[in-house]
Amino acid sequence: MVNNKIKTDLKEKKKFYVTTAIDYVNAEPHIGHAYQKIIADVLARWHSLIGYEVFFVTGTDEHGKKVQQAAEKAKESPKEFVDKISSKFKEAWKLLNIEPDRFIRTTDEDHKVVVKDFIERCNKTGDIYQGIYEGLYCVNCEAYYTERDSDNGNCPVHKKPLEYMKEESYFFRLSKYQDFLLELYDKHPEFVLPDSRRNEVINRVKEELKDFSISRTSFNWGIPFPLDSKHVVYVWFDALINYYTATRKKGKEKFWPATLHLLGKDNTWFHAVYWPAMLKSAGIELPVTTFNHGFLSFNGQKISKSLGNSISIKTLVEKYSADSIRYFCVRNFPFANGDDGDFEEKVLIERYNNELANKLGNLVSRVLTLAEKYGFESTENRLLEKLNLKEIEKHINNYELDKALNEIFAFVDLCNEYVQEKKPWESHDKKVLYELLDSIKTIAILLWPFIPSTSEKISKQIGFKIDYKEIGRTLKTKEIKKGEILFKKI
Repeated sequence: MVNNKIKTDLKEKKKFYVTTAIDYVNAEPHIGHAYQKIIADVLARWHSLIGYEVFFVTGTDEHGKKVQQAAEKAKESPKEFVDKISSKFKEAWKLLNIEPDRFIRTTDEDHKVVVKDFIERCNKTGDIYQGIYEGLYCVNCEAYYTERDSDNGNCPVHKKPLEYMKEESYFFRLSKYQDFLLELYDKHPEFVLPDSRRNEVINRVKEELKDFSISRTSFNWGIPFPLDSKHVVYVWFDALINYYTATRKKGKEKFWPATLHLLGKDNTWFHAVYWPAMLKSAGIELPVTTFNHGFLSFNGQKISKSLGNSISIKTLVEKYSADSIRYFCVRNFPFANGDDGDFEEKVLIERYNNELANKLGNLVSRVLTLAEKYGFESTENRLLEKLNLKEIEKHINNYELDKALNEIFAFVDLCNEYVQEKKPWESHDKKVLYELLDSIKTIAILLWPFIPSTSEKISKQIGFKIDYKEIGRTLKTKEIKKGEILFKKI
């Protein structure tokens, strides 16, 4: 029996609310977008597996000048354009077995109501005032840059010339919150992870914190600004509020504050500085953690439209399967350190063949074939004593998902070694076969957050529920239904 199981409070479930950045709909989804959503889905499934009440939200960011321009270029109305692109993001996540509890869109009616209320709350606090904004603007980022932050007049992200803009605007008194933010980072270092990103934020906030513009008059594709009908809400102010909007639905209020916001590192400033100040102004509790991860490139190239179908989710899933892409994204890129990674197909194939096919697939195929042929007999599974569940839990709590997978596959290796040592094809030892079947059950349960389709196939072949409480319980199945090979070699 396993004596190191993760305990959960069954009387009152703990809550886990995870969000991702909502994707801007000026272009179609690709593997760079998928990385973050896969991580979120893994964490949501894991917490659900160990007994938490989970709420997972992703969606699309649909307002702003960039979207309006993209719609004009496509000769469509902004709403027609965002409807079409948003549906493609939904389809992409479905292909990857990413299952959010809500797919939120910033054009949703309930979001517009919440944004209006949020602005009015900030206004009552005295944090909104009217003025004139002039400065350098990047349409692609939907953001202003100072001379210092620009790259010789170019956007530091898109490397394109910044536009000089001057317009009437409403501002949020961000400067008022400098001391509050620095105290937040000091007392709650977990608010900005990884540490390297937090240090960058602290240094910049200490230097200077300027008020920021929260409305626009130069275009009209946005939520009407509640304090002035000539203005629309600045896309970043509108977009950040989506995380709160999702919890305003009946029965979802209990999930606020968010446990975890997952973001790309280019969104760090907005979520680590703007967002907590906005929430403080509106009198709303702050989320626990914003995690700002690195970017993916593709086969050594920066992901861009020119790569076309090669980075399409549909193309990759058809080529390699959803589970192999999920596995590779989690196993190959150490998420916890926030570094960039390269989605290299050659390496994906190597991991697929060596780890999924040779190790996991081969173990399941051999053991099920033998158990189907010779039968099995219940006994104490001493193999499970070599599995360290506490270590797996620790890694996942530290966002070291690659290390958690490494720990699980170390146990897969032990099981394969046990097969070689005991040679059940010669001994026909039914108790050995039971130990191996029960160990495969445990492996499948632990792998379900990472490769759900594969785990569910194994559960049907052996006959058990994907349920964390099943780990260490006697395997009660009477019949093995060996199916197709789980992973055919590429």
